[in-house]
Amino acid sequence: MLGDNVYYLALSWAAVQAGTPAQAGLVMSVSALPRAVLMLGGGVIADRFGPRRVVIGSDAVRCAAVLAVAALLFLTSPGLWPLALLALLFGTVDAVFMPAVGALPARITGRDQLTRVQGMRGLAIRFASVVGAPLGGLGVAVGGAAAAFGLAGLLIAVSVPLLISVRMRELPGEQVSEEGSDSEQVSERVSEKVSAGAWQDLKAGLAYIRGHRVLAPLMLAIALGDLGFVGPLNVGLTLLADRRGWGASGMGWVLAGFGVGAATVSLLLTVRGRLPRAGLVAGCACTAGAVAVGSLGQASSLPVAVGIALLIGLVSGLSGAMCGALLQTQGDPSYLGRVTSVASLVSLGFAPLSMPFAAAAIGAWGLGPVYLVSAAVCGLGGVVFLCFPALRRAELPA
Repeated sequence: MLGDNVYYLALSWAAVQAGTPAQAGLVMSVSALPRAVLMLGGGVIADRFGPRRVVIGSDAVRCAAVLAVAALLFLTSPGLWPLALLALLFGTVDAVFMPAVGALPARITGRDQLTRVQGMRGLAIRFASVVGAPLGGLGVAVGGAAAAFGLAGLLIAVSVPLLISVRMRELPGEQVSEEGSDSEQVSERVSEKVSAGAWQDLKAGLAYIRGHRVLAPLMLAIALGDLGFVGPLNVGLTLLADRRGWGASGMGWVLAGFGVGAATVSLLLTVRGRLPRAGLVAGCACTAGAVAVGSLGQASSLPVAVGIALLIGLVSGLSGAMCGALLQTQGDPSYLGRVTSVASLVSLGFAPLSMPFAAAAIGAWGLGPVYLVSAAVCGLGGVVFLCFPALRRAELPA
């Protein structure tokens, strides 16, 4: 995550230096397309060939690509094309990497510890976002975009042996382990899996989710929550800070409030390990978050906005962690790559599409109405939690 944060800062800086602002924006958005188009296929790959080898292989590819661009920038000024190709490759690899990462927790810990894993993941995200940007800025200041890319590549390189060292258990019924098998057995297993048909695997995964009493409504709740959340907390917050006269520093304070709230919940879940009535808690948190999102658009003073953002961080962090833990515990481990790919597709593929619409709507109708509509969409996610009995009564393992 640290490497990713440094990479994105280096990519944006290099793109701005090499082209116009519009071209830089295009380079930054290139990775979203393969991520959205290929995410479901990435879930199939993770489930077919095992998340361990997929995670290690895709992380190694990311590392090699970033270091190659760093070397290219050290030697010459290649323009925008290598940056666009890197962004395209990064998005493609992400489409495989993210579902595989989502399938790992069930293989590395017990079901009763999965909520703790989500809490620790949240802490890692917050730490990386706080430390990664200054690290990237330091790299740019010392040696330009080339040094920042080199730093990102080295950070990702450190993660590869760490991933290799993680011990994983096999799922019931697996005949060949991820490691310690001779090459003939592995090749035979891969051939059998390929012949089974990836398309059938994808359809089977979607059918599994659609027929599941908890996962099906949970996916709907996640989609509604993300669609209502992304616009106001991204482009909407920028416009809110501008129109209220808070400036960039004010927007930074609001984001800091959100980050503190989310990190606090992550720490709580890491220490506590489990909350009872997970489905009900997630639904109530999602509903409370919707009210807070609507209130943020009405805030006229910066201290009030920071306080509301702190509350949003608390409740959204809680609902997000509960959703992640429920995905892990309710899904069959053999389907977790595909389950994670669907959830990631919603969060990283569809939800960002709401940002240009949110910006256009704010320009047409103002901040208040758009924030209220977004809050209503978030609130529908909470309604889904509360209206589906199986989801509302879902519990995490003790």
